[in-house]
Amino acid sequence: MSNLSQSHKILFLNTLAFTICFACWTLNGVLVTYLVDKGIFNWTVVETGWLLGIPILSGSIFRLPIGILTDKFGGKIVFSILLMLCSIPLFLLPLANSFWSFAVLSFFFGLVGTSFAVGIGYTSIWYPKNWQGRALGIFGMGNAGAAITTFIAPTLLNNLSETDPQNGWKMLPIIYGAILVFIGILFIVFAKNKTNEGVSKTMQELLSPLKNIRVWRFGAYYFLVFGFFVAYSQWLLPNFMNVYHTSLVMGGMFATMFSLPSGIIRAFGGYLSDKFGARKVMYWVLGSSIVISFLLMFPKMEIFTAGPGVLSTTNGVVIEVAANSVVVNGKVHKINIKQTSEDHTTAVFPVKTSWQEIVVKQNQEVKKKELLAEGITQIKFSANLWVYVILVILIGISWGIGKAAVYKHIPEYFPNEVGVVGGMVGLIGGLGGFMGPIIFGYLLNYTGLWTSSWIFIFIVSVLCLLWMHRTIINAMRLKSPDFTREIENNN
Repeated sequence: MSNLSQSHKILFLNTLAFTICFACWTLNGVLVTYLVDKGIFNWTVVETGWLLGIPILSGSIFRLPIGILTDKFGGKIVFSILLMLCSIPLFLLPLANSFWSFAVLSFFFGLVGTSFAVGIGYTSIWYPKNWQGRALGIFGMGNAGAAITTFIAPTLLNNLSETDPQNGWKMLPIIYGAILVFIGILFIVFAKNKTNEGVSKTMQELLSPLKNIRVWRFGAYYFLVFGFFVAYSQWLLPNFMNVYHTSLVMGGMFATMFSLPSGIIRAFGGYLSDKFGARKVMYWVLGSSIVISFLLMFPKMEIFTAGPGVLSTTNGVVIEVAANSVVVNGKVHKINIKQTSEDHTTAVFPVKTSWQEIVVKQNQEVKKKELLAEGITQIKFSANLWVYVILVILIGISWGIGKAAVYKHIPEYFPNEVGVVGGMVGLIGGLGGFMGPIIFGYLLNYTGLWTSSWIFIFIVSVLCLLWMHRTIINAMRLKSPDFTREIENNN
């Protein structure tokens, strides 16, 4: 029991540190949006996308080397140093006065994102195989740190800026840096170091699992379920403010409703993966990601198209043209006039209205079947805010379960290289978090549609499901060729 209680203590410290690191990692999502919104810095949409993405990039590309260091030297040493070092750029951030100085400091404080690779290796080593899914799922709940930032940071920024609107924001990174130092001290005092005895010592042996295509497939899943989770926990705030005209605090609340359940549900995802197997869980996750992103693709928009028109029932001359009728040789043709538009902002489903516009003049000669009034149909997608919020929460929950399922695979296939493989899969996933806001920014610029990001997510979800399904079918063919042939013959 003492063994397991020691493991639980390490798990608690790991999860706490990872939660705080994750909150710091996604800081720019709120801070940069605030600085642009208040006109303190005049960054473009694309520059904003880069500033949201840069900390995610550095926290991702260094996950692999940090994972290797954790396997070699143990999580206590690596985590303590990481927490202390990353506080420095946060303390310097208030001095940033341009895009480039902000970008460079963001790159360095973004290294807190590597905490995931440290925690995965350091948690995994303390638990037996039958506990791996749950333990890694509980550790992964630290993702909910993104919710701490989206929930607390907007209110903090508003309060700090009350007396000094221009410089009040500068206290926020200092507060975050101080918390990192505090957690670093907790780690030094209470954590116990442990290294993986099975770890090979040469760099070539350490990196050998990366030749395995399976690592890259897990990485692709993680690119979707983790990368786009990180991207969206930052992208949702400007999305809500632009499309639904919410305030910074209200937008932060909605972004929290996305990131908090997604982080917390990860522990449940670990439990489901232990119980039903990670592969079955991934089928459900990828399937639901396809369905929900498809539903989210439809933007707030109006479509005008040709509707049913009014044709002349006889040859003759137009005697009278009124607002709602055309008279040809004494024959009255009724015209539907456009009704004053109702407010459809609360409509859940698309709303259709049709009317007709007269195209003939008085005394004009017309033939039978000639068009007197053209039909116009307007379809209004109001993209109801609450429907959008619920769908976003559901896809976040689905991804949260998926994050645990991906990491359940790793100790099973690579028991002695959890840090390296976990670091590599985390790196690929983190790249999704980095590239997401930048791709979304370019897509928004090119299409003018805020929902273009969901179209991109839909495509990635479909590709992941196809790759997984094809791999499983191929594996079944190899394992039981006779059974497969029998199925094909019967069909």
